[in-house]
Amino acid sequence: MGNMVPLTYPTLWLVVFASQLCLPVPAIAFLMMAGALVGHGEFRIDLIILVGILGCLAGDLVWFEAGRRWGSRILRLLCSFSSDPGYAAQRARRVFKRWGPRSLLVAKFVPGLDGVTPPLAGMEGIPITSFLAYDAVGSLLWSTFYVGVGYVFADRLNVAITYVTRFGHLLAVAIGVPLILYAAWRAITLIRMIHKLRLRKISPSLLRQRLDADENIALVDLVSFDETEPFPGIPGAIRVDPQRLRVPGHVKVPKDLDVVLYCSSARELTSARVALALRRKGVARVWVLEGGLTAWKKLGFPVEPIPASNRAAIERLGIRVLDNHNHPLPEYNGD
Repeated sequence: MGNMVPLTYPTLWLVVFASQLCLPVPAIAFLMMAGALVGHGEFRIDLIILVGILGCLAGDLVWFEAGRRWGSRILRLLCSFSSDPGYAAQRARRVFKRWGPRSLLVAKFVPGLDGVTPPLAGMEGIPITSFLAYDAVGSLLWSTFYVGVGYVFADRLNVAITYVTRFGHLLAVAIGVPLILYAAWRAITLIRMIHKLRLRKISPSLLRQRLDADENIALVDLVSFDETEPFPGIPGAIRVDPQRLRVPGHVKVPKDLDVVLYCSSARELTSARVALALRRKGVARVWVLEGGLTAWKKLGFPVEPIPASNRAAIERLGIRVLDNHNHPLPEYNGD
């Protein structure tokens, strides 16, 4: 392997840092490969672990500061990439409420908790010294475990070692370019969603007029399955988990019923996703409240606590959510 370009410590730090920013980078695989390279004299195991810790701390500190500054908006952003955003947010809150900053010791080993625990620590006002102390120990355990696995099973990772050492100096480009393209794709997708729905928006003033006229409208609140307490919404709305309306299956809506969606984002991102999903399922009369709940409240229109809905409340409007076998989806209870 002497004629090959080795994987470097800075590149390994970049991989771990990118992974902690919740970017699609296989940091665990590279830590294991680096651990395997220790057996070939390519790395020092103590420096690999130190690089892993520093990469984790750098990425987690970004999310910690973001959580401290922007609060639940960051949590909603991170959980929006999971298959069930509501469940992911609620589970993270329950775990952190029970264990506090000690959850940082094991969060990296638990899928779904590793990305949201640092911003939660910032949201809860944990002192930065305590955060760094717990996160450093958790990063030490995580890095040591996977580097150790690579070291123990070094003989079985020869193919991976050859691949990494051959292309080590190109990893920064190989990681950076896809990440930039991925971020651009996400941004373009969101912009296209909003553009497609531009002609299907309804202003808060018009919505209130139609509600006051007692028109046949199903007002669907998508605001806050990541909050622990009932969150104020528009009177008469039914709060529905956005994931319930986006899962594969069918949504049956009476032909004379207009469905108006709103969320907490002024840019209507959650509503846009759900509206497009409903349009694909054949629901034509779906609208998005322009400016979301924020715009409604700015005009001084009334709000009231909206409890999480059950199936009976939804079906009173004639709406049914079915799976691919035309069976009602199981009740969402937030557990």
